[in-house]
Amino acid sequence: MNDGGNKRLDRRKFSKLIALSASGFMFLKNSKSVWSYQANEKLNIAFVGVGGRGRDLVNIFSGMGENIVGLCDVDEEYAADSFNRFPDSAKYRDFRKMIGEIGDKIDAVVVATPDHTHAVAVAAALRAKKHVYCEKPLTRTIFEARKLCELAKEAKVSTQMGNQGTASEAFRRAVELVQYGVIGEVREVHCWIGGGNSPMDRPEGQHPVPDGLDWDLWLGPAEYRPFHPIYIRGRWRNWRAFGSGVLGDFGCHIVNLAFMALKLDELWDPDRAPKGATIRVWGEASEIHPETYSRWVVVHYEFPKRGELPPVSLTWYNGGKKPKEDLLMGHQVTDVGCLLVGSRGSLLTTDTVHSRFVLLPQKEFEGIEEIPQKMPRSVGHYREWVLACKGEGTPMANFGYSCPLTEAILLGNVALQVGHPIEYDPISGRIVNCVEANSLLHREYRVGWEL
Repeated sequence: MNDGGNKRLDRRKFSKLIALSASGFMFLKNSKSVWSYQANEKLNIAFVGVGGRGRDLVNIFSGMGENIVGLCDVDEEYAADSFNRFPDSAKYRDFRKMIGEIGDKIDAVVVATPDHTHAVAVAAALRAKKHVYCEKPLTRTIFEARKLCELAKEAKVSTQMGNQGTASEAFRRAVELVQYGVIGEVREVHCWIGGGNSPMDRPEGQHPVPDGLDWDLWLGPAEYRPFHPIYIRGRWRNWRAFGSGVLGDFGCHIVNLAFMALKLDELWDPDRAPKGATIRVWGEASEIHPETYSRWVVVHYEFPKRGELPPVSLTWYNGGKKPKEDLLMGHQVTDVGCLLVGSRGSLLTTDTVHSRFVLLPQKEFEGIEEIPQKMPRSVGHYREWVLACKGEGTPMANFGYSCPLTEAILLGNVALQVGHPIEYDPISGRIVNCVEANSLLHREYRVGWEL
């Protein structure tokens, strides 16, 4: 695109492409399937973690007509709905035993456990040459993300992280507009969500383990500790040993648009990354607790150049901290947002998965030149993966992209614990300015759970 350096772009054809709603947001519905592919055979899927989010995924994939051949969960009560709905499926507590015993009947594995067991379950599936879908964040530690990326390359199977927004029409259109240069050079990004964590000490004393819960298997690779109900059924996200805090939980969704549109994943590619390039990360928090995550955090990232793209700063906020209102040019700072600030204007999304966006200032973008569509349109996040497992296409949220995204998000948690800026080399996977901080890139596993 060449606008002669003028901030205003040609507006004549833009209305043919997209229209602004009365509220100023672009609502772009999913397009129809770009494939006419009709599978003759059903995919045989096994699930690791089938309560909570796992239950939703069982319902989604079974509703698509795929075979549910194995269900694994360490909490029988929590998993009861899924277990009861599929009486003919094999039932297990230990995913290792499931893959070992019925692996010849499994084509693909879906993982929806707490974060601390994502990596070990995914690694077992990849080593068995199974296609894998894993919920976000892909892993709890940076080392785990790198290891899964290696294993996925070796296995040569189809992979996908649960980054649902990647498949939406609005997300892909926003990426196209940014990469085409509609808002100019982007050197500043702000991402935020209102939720925070609840700092607390590790509970003391012994509590009876509920019937049907295998506490040892629930802990998996994590250091042993006595059972307490405050750790299970969604409450694990607050604990460093098991979850990734609000940043880990929502960062892979909210930062996703900027990460893809600005080609930040190129920094993990030795053929495309500038030699010696590092990512600088630091932050501030309400407090740093050894057991749990903070009530609020602000994390600053500085990413270097990628090819012709300039360096960019990205700031993450949660727990009530938000960017300055004047950056939004009259829009209210909502509870969720991602703002890409360019030299000609800005692009704003205000929901977790980027299902809508607005260009700012609105009057400047009431009509601009027609922008060509370059990215493939999705048949749906889950169907993308299913079709890929059957040999049709590659999911956009595959591990080759999702591993770098996960690493970048988790760097924020590491920097907050260090307490001063860290410089991370995404090629080597090492913190180069603080050697001792590399111990925070992973935690020691219990014997028998090593990757």
